[in-house]
Amino acid sequence: MLTKIREKAQGAFAWGILIIICVPFALWGIQNYLDTGKEPAVATVGDKNFYQRDVNNAYEQYRQSLQGVSIDEEILKAQALEKLIKDEVLLQYAYKAGLVASDEATREFITSLPYFQVDGKFDDKRYKALLNAQKMSSAEFVGRIKNAMIMEQFQQSIIDSSFATQYDVESFFKIQNQQRDAEYLTVTYQKQAQPSDQEISAYYQLHQDSYQTPEQVSVQYVELALEDLAKNIEVTEDKLKAFYEDQKGQYTTPERRKISHILFAINDKTNEQQALEKAKKTKVELDSKDFSVLASEVSDDKLTAKAGGDLGLFNAGDMEKAFEDTASALKLGEVSEPVKSSFGYHLIKVTELIPGEVKSFDSVKSELSVAYQKNQAENAFYEAGERLTESSFENPDNLQTVASALNLKIKQTGLLTREHGEQIGADEKIRNAAFSEEVLKGNNSTPIELGADRLVVLRVLEHKPAAAKTLQEVNTQVIAALSAEKAKQQAIDTAKQIKGRLLSGESIQSVAAENKFVVKKLTGLARNRNDIPVELRQEIFKAAKPIGDKPTVLTTELSSGEQAVVSVAKVQEGVMSADDKKQLPLALKNIGKAFGQADFNALINSLQAKADISVKVPK
Repeated sequence: MLTKIREKAQGAFAWGILIIICVPFALWGIQNYLDTGKEPAVATVGDKNFYQRDVNNAYEQYRQSLQGVSIDEEILKAQALEKLIKDEVLLQYAYKAGLVASDEATREFITSLPYFQVDGKFDDKRYKALLNAQKMSSAEFVGRIKNAMIMEQFQQSIIDSSFATQYDVESFFKIQNQQRDAEYLTVTYQKQAQPSDQEISAYYQLHQDSYQTPEQVSVQYVELALEDLAKNIEVTEDKLKAFYEDQKGQYTTPERRKISHILFAINDKTNEQQALEKAKKTKVELDSKDFSVLASEVSDDKLTAKAGGDLGLFNAGDMEKAFEDTASALKLGEVSEPVKSSFGYHLIKVTELIPGEVKSFDSVKSELSVAYQKNQAENAFYEAGERLTESSFENPDNLQTVASALNLKIKQTGLLTREHGEQIGADEKIRNAAFSEEVLKGNNSTPIELGADRLVVLRVLEHKPAAAKTLQEVNTQVIAALSAEKAKQQAIDTAKQIKGRLLSGESIQSVAAENKFVVKKLTGLARNRNDIPVELRQEIFKAAKPIGDKPTVLTTELSSGEQAVVSVAKVQEGVMSADDKKQLPLALKNIGKAFGQADFNALINSLQAKADISVKVPK
């Protein structure tokens, strides 16, 4: 967890890093540190209270991680609350067990976060700016980090102490490499008669929720863009020339130098003097013989000798200093005197040389001007982002105060749905914020980062709940759905009948012939075989083993909605292959970790069962 936080701590603004760091910690039950007496708790673990805002924060974190996945909002909120409770149980147990995180380790983690660093070093001003913007003391922030470290320490102590035995691995591969013989037939959909008006009306009444106009919302918003701030930066010739000198490396094409070498190694068979003599002798031979030919004949670097001694493009830092200094000083086609390295003596030749080039000030002036404005605007953009965050938080019921404070224009969108929007509403982040619980309640959104150079705060302008369409509007869709449902049920009934006949002793071949179904055979079916539907393969391997000559019979629904009737005739236990045995150390490690995670989950469930927990279901 902490490693992921460190990797992701790259946001441009204070609110961004707070989301990255504090929201995950909110899932550990340490979010409610303000105004705890103003609202009733929705859950209590020991003496720790959780409030609706804690659930909302956890819910938002879950929802963002599941973007693009359709899931019921109430289910997600229930899972978020459950996560809060589980993690608080763990935190309290870890404290009782005496686990601690040292000040030094905590400080090291915080200072290592890239967000807090400037030029590779921890910047105290940037750190304090975050805390001030969020009205948080350093002690509170450090406390959250410590809690996270303690919990991770406890979890890893269990997972890392688990192990798997040879027997465990063999048992795993016995199941993993298992093969099964089966036969199956597919019951397809049959065309249905036109449903009656009464059936259509009844179906519509029963499924009205499926025939609704989607929930819609329009928003007003303010946008802070680095590009807009940059346009106001004054550009003068002198400032531009100074910037050009600072950034000259960006407009410089480095020299391209390709080299070859012949190595005379110093080893047990050849001492230093002998290697040097060989190098000198070969240097003389180069007067009458090609370098690449000699390299292929005498070089002790057998890998490059095959290519005439070619080492490719020369990059500073790849070789030892003496080698690099010599290679850098040679002219095109020139061969060096013998050069000593830790490997032996080398003869070096430059085979390709393209001089470096620095673009002139005049040739990059227009490009430079844009870069200069952007560079100069970055600090202003960062500061404005902090003011935007603070102002929108302190004035949650309007955008005018925010707009006035930063001289921004209030814009608005047309109606958006959760899945679709135009212009700025086409961005999923905007739609997610627009339909968030806080915004629909009438509050400003938290700042939304659209890339590294745009910030948006929005609030609801108009909200249209989902509404049922009339039967007349959806008559065609209702008929299609009703017919499909009838066809599916008919397929299910037919599959059940066939299954019953197979269980009574009839063969799948005879039943199929009677109904004109095609039987497909699967011999030696393995778990990784992908030429049959995945859901069919999974069900075949879930099926119980056949007893004696009596096959195991099952039915399953395919992704198409059609029904498959399956007869599993044989199960052959798997064995470890030669490749599996090569991966034995990795298998032992991974299976051991899986056991450890299972042990950890079992412990949390046990602790939760014993803990003093009360939950008040929100209305």
